[in-house]
Amino acid sequence: MFKGAITAIVTPFKNGQLDEAAYRELIEFQVQSGIHGIVPCGTTGESPTLSHAEHKRVVETCIDQVKKRVVVIAGSGSNNTAEALELTKHAQAAGADAALMITPYYNKPTQEGLYQHYKTVASQTKIPIVVYNVPGRTSVNLLPETVARLAELPNIVGLKDATGDLKQGCKTLELCGDKITVLSGDDFTTFPLLCVGGMGVISVVSNVVPGDMAGMCNAFFKGDLAKARELHYKMWPLIEAMFFETNPVPVKTAVKMMGKITGEVRQPLWVMSAPNEEKLRQVMQKYGLIK
Repeated sequence: MFKGAITAIVTPFKNGQLDEAAYRELIEFQVQSGIHGIVPCGTTGESPTLSHAEHKRVVETCIDQVKKRVVVIAGSGSNNTAEALELTKHAQAAGADAALMITPYYNKPTQEGLYQHYKTVASQTKIPIVVYNVPGRTSVNLLPETVARLAELPNIVGLKDATGDLKQGCKTLELCGDKITVLSGDDFTTFPLLCVGGMGVISVVSNVVPGDMAGMCNAFFKGDLAKARELHYKMWPLIEAMFFETNPVPVKTAVKMMGKITGEVRQPLWVMSAPNEEKLRQVMQKYGLIK
């Protein structure tokens, strides 16, 4: 179910509101470009600034537009276990293929607290759950030993590893074996993580180049490592550009440059600085994405 390139899709806004028409067009662009899955309401989708009503609408719109052509893994995490449970139940009822649950941010729970958080949600839902570990945003690191405990729960099926730490990724794969699917949460680690047993990526850069990210994963799984490596390095400058400033500001700016969205972000995020936007434009031009 969870293999290959899965886009953590941006949420387009227009005059402060969800731009549903543009959102549907973005989803269609992804599917037609060969992407393997879509994550609505992830960090890249600005989930922290969506109201609950907006969050649910974004998930429902994505599911409706995709129409089962690719997997939909709905973001449903929170630093409040009760809220995470509510959003995960909604993802299940809406027909998502799985839920993506970030580790609780700001609270800084212990490893036991993290385990109990996921166990509580998993025990009260049936939807497959992908755990999302991104210490740089949450100030807490879900350790491989805790992931191994979670892998024993029947509907904990995957891990999005955004630690940027291949040593930790390898340890997780060693401890969990084939009990869960490990996906990269950092575009720059996708190819190396595939080489040690990862099964794909939940990607930022695939908002811009879904065909190349899907192509890299397809080549890898076909055994064409040379092609996969070639695409890895082709995308490298663009991957770096996506983090010239805080995600998702650069990627939304890039998609705006492609003429697909307004590029609006919600506060406290802000527009890119002029120098960084110019650097991004140069990378986009060199890649051939804009003139």
